[in-house]
Amino acid sequence: MRHVPSALMIALALATACADAALAPAPAPRPAGKAAPASSAATGAAETEWPCWLGPNRDGKSPDKGLLKEWPSGGPPLLWKAEGIGKGFSTVSVSGGLIYTSGDVDERFVVFAFDMDGKPKFKIDHDEAWTKNHPGSRSTPTIDGGNLYVESGHGTVGCYDARTATRKWTRKLSEFGGRPPNWGYAESVLILGNLAIVVPGEKNCIVALNKLTGQPVWSSTGFSAGAQYGGCLPFTYQNVPLLACGTAAGLVCVDARSGALVFLNDFSAKNTANCPTPAYADGHLFWSNGYGKGGLCMKFASAGGKVTATEAYRTTDMVCHHGGYIIDNGCVYGNHEGGWACLDLKTGQKKWNDRGVGKGSIFYADGMLYLFGESGGRAGLAVCSPDSFQMKGTFSVQGSGPAWAHPVVIGGRLYLRYDNNLYCFDVRAK
Repeated sequence: MRHVPSALMIALALATACADAALAPAPAPRPAGKAAPASSAATGAAETEWPCWLGPNRDGKSPDKGLLKEWPSGGPPLLWKAEGIGKGFSTVSVSGGLIYTSGDVDERFVVFAFDMDGKPKFKIDHDEAWTKNHPGSRSTPTIDGGNLYVESGHGTVGCYDARTATRKWTRKLSEFGGRPPNWGYAESVLILGNLAIVVPGEKNCIVALNKLTGQPVWSSTGFSAGAQYGGCLPFTYQNVPLLACGTAAGLVCVDARSGALVFLNDFSAKNTANCPTPAYADGHLFWSNGYGKGGLCMKFASAGGKVTATEAYRTTDMVCHHGGYIIDNGCVYGNHEGGWACLDLKTGQKKWNDRGVGKGSIFYADGMLYLFGESGGRAGLAVCSPDSFQMKGTFSVQGSGPAWAHPVVIGGRLYLRYDNNLYCFDVRAK
């Protein structure tokens, strides 16, 4: 039986809770693992949709099956390479037969759309580029119900028609009292039911907008915290829809129906930068950061309908700068310092650590870990197992500077973005 995505339960709860608050009608919510009908016409299968950052469940795990278990010498076959997408660290979204990413070109933040053969379809000039610390685009476009949502490093959030690029609305996160952190806003817009969730930071730390109009529906309450660089994670515990987010004040969790504070843990508060998006499974919420901080795991409980959380453990066995982590079968796999590590989710026990392709980003598909090193554009394939770290192939792509875009595998294809280039490889088993 297929696992029911947690975002589905959240969307259903939000549809009821926000019906009166929403300022304009919106389509009925859909299962988070399924593509909207308007977005799947070109492919005909939800399994070929990857509509947003970390996927429809924000877990970095692809539904793909039948993929290579070992790469040939020199890597899997290259299907195409697109150049000229500008400086940036945005990865790709794939929906409705189009591939979306963003890049900074001539000091402008630009969204690009390509067809499945890598041919350009259109561009959107969204905002000024982020030209300060580590110039380059950050946000990955989010596709939902025929609309495209994106956020610039300066905090301009926009909604566009995903097929024609027609602008529908824009908002500035400064309108809610937010201000960009030192390296610019880096989150990707989260769509839940009728809502577009963004993180301006400060007093109105997390804000829910009506996704069709951009009008505010609720703002988080009970705390104030500066924005950082990861996005909000949606999940449910005991049928209560929740959102977790890393902030400058630590790890925060709010009720997804109202923004009311559930908890704020000051782990990694005032860190140089808190980059990764939290991960959740089996009543446990995991968050790890770099700059010598390590990881935190919160364990949830419920009494009388009220959700609470306590620390399960802190660890220094996973110190993750920004490459992220995934959870599979009770274990956390992710970037640790200059390489990779595996921990037991509930206890923090270290299973293994290895250099692999060096520090980088991680993705899961069909029992394998796809690794993308930040230095030299080196990609690697490894077995997803708590028993040991086993590499099953490496190759490199061209580019310059740090490779911070996460890999994506969907529809039998591996997408790698490095610098000004977007690569598409065939990773299907023959």
